[in-house]
Amino acid sequence: MLTIDRAIRDAIVAHAKRDHPDEACGIVAGPEGSDTPVRLVEMVNAAGSPTFYEFDSTELLALYKQMWDADEEPVIVYHSHTATEAYPSRTDIGLASEPGAHYVLVSTAEHGNNDGPVEFRSYRIVDGTVTEEEVRVLDATNTDPNPATPRSND
Repeated sequence: MLTIDRAIRDAIVAHAKRDHPDEACGIVAGPEGSDTPVRLVEMVNAAGSPTFYEFDSTELLALYKQMWDADEEPVIVYHSHTATEAYPSRTDIGLASEPGAHYVLVSTAEHGNNDGPVEFRSYRIVDGTVTEEEVRVLDATNTDPNPATPRSND
């Protein structure tokens, strides 16, 4: 399951809408081993395409150096689909090189960069096998993953 803060989810969606009709892409880094997405890094789609995304190799190398220096790892690798559903294409599956990452896809096909909902889905992609996972969005003011559970006053 992907647990993500609403502000990060909203920023990913905003990036996807802003770059429409081209695909948007980026990474959300987090502390190594934590599976906690913390730092959103919007990347340039070097392909500049509505049907394909490609990280700029120089930009990606610089980001990985930053993550290594900060003991971070890519928790989420995201991109948008502008004309199709939020499901990994064969190309997406072939490019998935981070087995521990959540692969988030945002489809802007229905509303483009206009107001309206998007499809926001997350997958694990390991050795070519795609597994969809639940996405749990937390509000910054309510970090309890089960808000119906009473908290103790300890």
